[in-house]
Amino acid sequence: MEHRLLKTFKAVAEAGSFTHAAVRIHLTQAAVSVHIKQLEEEIGTPLFLRVNKKLFLTDAGRLLLSHTEKILRAHDAAQNDLAAITEASRARLHLGVSSTSFTLNPLPEILSELKRLHTLLDLSVVGGTSEWIIEQIVANKMDAGVVSLPVEASDVTTEMLKSDKLAAVMSPQHRFANLRVITAEQLAGEPLILGEKGGNTRRLIDLFFEKSGLSPVIVMELQRTEAIIKMVELDFGVTILPQAPLQRDVARGRLRAVRVKELNLKWQFGIAYLKSDYVPPAVRSFLKLCRAYVGESGNVAAE
Repeated sequence: MEHRLLKTFKAVAEAGSFTHAAVRIHLTQAAVSVHIKQLEEEIGTPLFLRVNKKLFLTDAGRLLLSHTEKILRAHDAAQNDLAAITEASRARLHLGVSSTSFTLNPLPEILSELKRLHTLLDLSVVGGTSEWIIEQIVANKMDAGVVSLPVEASDVTTEMLKSDKLAAVMSPQHRFANLRVITAEQLAGEPLILGEKGGNTRRLIDLFFEKSGLSPVIVMELQRTEAIIKMVELDFGVTILPQAPLQRDVARGRLRAVRVKELNLKWQFGIAYLKSDYVPPAVRSFLKLCRAYVGESGNVAAE
């Protein structure tokens, strides 16, 4: 039953005539008659008794009227809710973040600006590995994710924000600290401190050793990059990380970054969201802010 037919039926039932109903809903009398005829044919029974130019509802008409009022109220409520969603102030962003350093800087500033743009923002932020976040996006449980790239899911669109070379990272006291280049064989023989499985950075490292035909000695698998760096600084082992976020610690002499021979894979970092012709307003705003803030700071650590 079409909305326009039910609207006409309700007008006729309340006005008691086709003529008065036509005036009320700005249609011709002929159009009103056609609507009622179409509705009666669809239902298969008369809706009105016609007695001396007066109209009376049949039993079917009375039953339909009670349902019609509910249907039209629901229709109006749905229209109002949808209109509210399209307002610039109202939006939703359920976000997953794989980088712990990103949650410290610049995520708070980005979200603060986002709240100013969308004053009625429905916001939630959850941490996790890139792999898990992508699963949540594909299941439509998250609107966007801050993840390491690339992403293999065909239903997901990504935008790269940063790309960086990977390097071996160690304390200045380590026996390989003065080398300019380190080999895969040398790294595989050292105690390695890596991020947990499920992150793209860890996947790149595992792929590198697999292609080299080596089985590295992994002594720690930690969730937070900051924890990995602290363990390396105290000389518990060596790690492999993007170079850019380590520049300050390297300059201060707290860490050493050494190029790894034949490690040509690049760490990439960006935003992921469902592939669709429609990108929600909050996701569009978040993308724009990330481009600005990450482009300025650049120091985002790998997961």
